[in-house]
Amino acid sequence: MLPDAGPVSRALLALEMIQAAPGITAERIGERLGVSERAARRYVGMLREAGIAIESTRGPYGGYRAGRGLRLPPLLFSGTEALGLVMAVLDGHHPASDPTDPVGSALGKLVRALPEPVAATAEAVRRTASAAPDRGAARPDPTFTATLVQACADHRLVRVSYRSEAGTQWTTEAEPWAIVVRHGRWYLLCRTDHGVRTYRVDRVTEATVLEGGFRPPAGLDPVATLEENLGAGWEFAAEVVVDAAPDLVRRRLPPTLGRVEALPDGRSRVLGSTSNPEWYVQQLADAGGPFHVVGGEEVRAAARTLGRRLLDAVGDRGPADRG
Repeated sequence: MLPDAGPVSRALLALEMIQAAPGITAERIGERLGVSERAARRYVGMLREAGIAIESTRGPYGGYRAGRGLRLPPLLFSGTEALGLVMAVLDGHHPASDPTDPVGSALGKLVRALPEPVAATAEAVRRTASAAPDRGAARPDPTFTATLVQACADHRLVRVSYRSEAGTQWTTEAEPWAIVVRHGRWYLLCRTDHGVRTYRVDRVTEATVLEGGFRPPAGLDPVATLEENLGAGWEFAAEVVVDAAPDLVRRRLPPTLGRVEALPDGRSRVLGSTSNPEWYVQQLADAGGPFHVVGGEEVRAAARTLGRRLLDAVGDRGPADRG
């Protein structure tokens, strides 16, 4: 029983219960509020009279649900919840106080809708805290992202135009399996005529939903599948032998470099591809042992250039090497 709560407060508490547990019954609402089932129904009626969409379903499994497009009342946000939301936005390195940024604009609207005691701390953090930019992060176009997310949810084929880091552009049709956010980057995990591919959504230049549908793989683990295929399908192939055990190489190298295989002599072979050979070679420097680029002329050339640059840095190149 809530002796200090008036009818309006109880109605708002009932709304919070309906939003938190769709399908909740009047009987259950009454139990939590300490009132009769009839009184609980009266509070639901008050919400409807106030223009709040509350849907009901009859039957043994029926109950109340909030209608689509319901605007959350300010009382449903505590100061801690509001502060947590602002901190989450800053963690994503969004300009939280910039009204021209979509996220900053939306957050500003939310904070302005909160009662002053609840909004004070959140507003102070929003205006004074700054997020250091993550150079590895890349936020995609919200329109393309929404299109791809919906296609994943509806199991619809898409036509995607893409621009790689090397500047190569192409258009392909794909089965969009999932959108995965990894280390500040958004990826489209999909299957094309060339196999499973992982495309960075921020490099998508056009996305169109097609009429055809598809069936995603049963038991798909999007994160694991993304990790397995990050190094596949790019312009420049690479085959690298590392003088270290596969387990060590897998721990030291990012999965974006490709698949690590065990060789009969205990060494490892990395099979992958890249759009940026120089970056690829720089990552290999932390492979856990000496490495040898045995395949992929672009990667071999990048390794040769980087090696010469490092030798120059310590003055170890002789006259013959400089020729």
